[in-house]
Amino acid sequence: MKNDEETYALIGAAMEVHRRLGHGFLEVVYQQALAIELEEQRIPFERERTVCINYRGRTLDATYRPDFLCFGSIVVELKAIEALTNSHYNVVLHYLKATGYQRALLINFGAPSLEHRRIVLNYIQS
Repeated sequence: MKNDEETYALIGAAMEVHRRLGHGFLEVVYQQALAIELEEQRIPFERERTVCINYRGRTLDATYRPDFLCFGSIVVELKAIEALTNSHYNVVLHYLKATGYQRALLINFGAPSLEHRRIVLNYIQS
């Protein structure tokens, strides 16, 4: 149940940000607000850490920068758009592959109600 508790804590922090700010701001506003909320709730995170991609034992010049890496095991990607698309899911899947993590949250602050998708490598759940 530890994994679910971490995911629920992250969703709860995002809900608090959305409750306080509502929708309509740029993504960077939600990134900054969520960082404050994660600190307030003592949730461990790294913000926009560069993730390298390796191929045949070599590090490529191409890198990724997920919005948050939380609990040392969960990728959190934020959006502030009207609706999520498959391309947003695909980016998160790439982040999972690059980090070696199994779990991610894709969170959209752009809708009147907070939208979130929990993504587990090879499985997507609402």
